[in-house]
Amino acid sequence: MAGTLEVCANGYESALNAQMGGATRVEFCDNLAEGGTTPSYGQIALAKKNLNIEIWPIIRPRGGDFLYSDLEFDLMKEDIKVFKSLNCDGVVIGILNPDGTIDLERCAELVALANPLPVSFHRAFDMSNDMSLALEDLIALGIVRVLSSGGANSAIQGASTLAQLVKQANGRISIMPGAGINSNNIQDLIEISGADTFHASCKTYVSSKMIFRNSETKMGSIDDEYQYELTDIDRVKELVHIINHS
Repeated sequence: MAGTLEVCANGYESALNAQMGGATRVEFCDNLAEGGTTPSYGQIALAKKNLNIEIWPIIRPRGGDFLYSDLEFDLMKEDIKVFKSLNCDGVVIGILNPDGTIDLERCAELVALANPLPVSFHRAFDMSNDMSLALEDLIALGIVRVLSSGGANSAIQGASTLAQLVKQANGRISIMPGAGINSNNIQDLIEISGADTFHASCKTYVSSKMIFRNSETKMGSIDDEYQYELTDIDRVKELVHIINHS
């Protein structure tokens, strides 16, 4: 089976590494620790200028839940306009109602605004109250792909549910397993789920080159601020190889 790999890239350098590793596209986002938020104009502009890989920025104004205020929704619309002007290959959205159903009205508005760019749906899907119903809603909206762990903490844990979703989708929408995917579990996930496109960060940690380090204060809530996350070329290559030779 020849499949595809989407890499969750947290910046321009990660997107470059994803391309060098042979990935098909990147879900471009900031703040991986929060599940991904909207990246900056500069990151996307530089990526579209210099890279050939598909660039799909996430449209998510903050971390936390997927119930947004009117102000946040306005921000999402403005970001779609910006990324559309930069000729991105698609955008990634996800909005829920308070009861856990897909927010059909707002999602439809974003899909229409993004047109002719295709739209994917992120793991807000896993937070819906009925994934089977939510899947039909996404199909009706014209969403082309949905990222899911099958509602579990990781895709391999939710593999049986993902298999059910793939069967239900029946080619009407692409089910893309994601969350905790690595070279140790992707073969099993391929066999159980029946999916042919997968999502992974393939990240590693890069140590800071700072010599002086202030141990008395911190800038945020991350335990070790003298390292950062970066997509690893070799990890991308390894997953691409396994996917293409399964």
